[in-house]
Amino acid sequence: MPDFNLHAPEGATKRKRIVGRGQGSGLGGTAGKGNKGQQSRSGGKTYPGFEGGQMPLYRRLPSRGFSNEMFRKEWQIVNLGQVDAAFAAGELVDGASLFAKGLVKKAEKLVKILADGELTKALNFSVDKVSAGARAKIEKAGGKVETPSDGASVATKSGA
Repeated sequence: MPDFNLHAPEGATKRKRIVGRGQGSGLGGTAGKGNKGQQSRSGGKTYPGFEGGQMPLYRRLPSRGFSNEMFRKEWQIVNLGQVDAAFAAGELVDGASLFAKGLVKKAEKLVKILADGELTKALNFSVDKVSAGARAKIEKAGGKVETPSDGASVATKSGA
């Protein structure tokens, strides 16, 4: 017969620490916070980098240079060898299909195809970016490549 007497292992459950309930409790008086000072008060916390009121180092140093962090594009990289293994001939390769096959982590993020590996079947690519080597391999295998930059350049040429 199975044992239904479920309980936590020894030492897993601990008694709640109750502070500030008199000297006899062992945590009375100053309630384990020491004597006086900012840290003994309620709400008496400081932020990281606080130097006791002295001008903090991160404000003393000059702010110089340029960071591209806000404008940087992060690409999800997919190699042609991975695409060749995951897709059948004639299929459309785009962000959603790559996500469905588990080759990218997010369908809506930017995707770039690189030329590592061989492509043995004709596939239609509709991604954000394709390297020159990958484009050559895709077209050699009989596939088509469509990127947003291709569509934009076609529109400006026809409009001019």
